Amino acid sequence: MSDVRAAALLAELPRDPELGVAVPFACTQDDGSASVSSLIRKRVTQCALSRICGVCGQSLGAPVAFIGSRVEFDRLAFHFPPVHPDCGRAILAECADLKVGVLGQPSLPEQWVLATTSGFEHERPSSREGDNRPTFRPNSLISLD
Repeated sequence: MSDVRAAALLAELPRDPELGVAVPFACTQDDGSASVSSLIRKRVTQCALSRICGVCGQSLGAPVAFIGSRVEFDRLAFHFPPVHPDCGRAILAECADLKVGVLGQPSLPEQWVLATTSGFEHERPSSREGDNRPTFRPNSLISLD
């Protein structure tokens, strides 16, 4: 997918009514309501099991990318589902000026990263204590933007 195609796909996504930015597939309810501030667990799982992009909702190829904070990268444990690299770059650019936590982040990260990989593991939380969000673990690192 090219940067131009990713930008065109973002233009087709719903807009966040409060923040005015495109809302990814993983943040959109089945009824069409959408907020870039929250991940929809059902959609996150759908992205993992069906290997579809968390931004555009289309099938993933290889490589895939993960977007998140530098802390998530250092742990190799991301909360936003896998994306096409171009979709990841496009949604990060879309959200670059926001001063609040979005895309699965409870607060504004000090640094956003985009990490590409050839594959990943999807881990569902095993406990109700602590952080009970699903986690994605890249199984190899190809590059870091």
